[in-house]
Amino acid sequence: QVQLMESGGGLVQPGGSLRLSCAASGSDFSANDMGWYRQAPGKERERVALITTLSITIYADSVKGRFTISRDNAKKTVFLQMNSLKPEDTAVYYCNAVYYGRVTTSWGQGTQVTVSS
Repeated sequence: QVQLMESGGGLVQPGGSLRLSCAASGSDFSANDMGWYRQAPGKERERVALITTLSITIYADSVKGRFTISRDNAKKTVFLQMNSLKPEDTAVYYCNAVYYGRVTTSWGQGTQVTVSS
C-alpha cells in the first residue's frame, strides 16, 4: 500500500527545463524500483525512466541524455529533471512503484507538462 502524489508540471518553451516530484507515503518506499511514465493525447502510456532500489537508472531512447531520474529514500520522493524539452514531450506525467517489473499501485492524477512556444 503506497500513495503517490506528482507535482511540478507546467507550461515551458522548447529548450526549457522542468523538475517533477513524486512524494510517496504509507509504504516501504525503499523496497521498490520507481518509474516515471507519460501519456500524450491519443497515445498509450509509456515509461520514460526507471530507478532501481540500488539507484541504477534506465531511460527511454526518446529522453536519453535530456532527462535524469533520482530518488531520496529518506524523504520518500522520486524526481525527474527534464532539460532541453521538446514539443513531443507534452503529456501527463505519472510516477509509480515497480515490483518485479510491474507497477503496484493505481494511477494517480499525474502532472501536466506542456512544451510550446
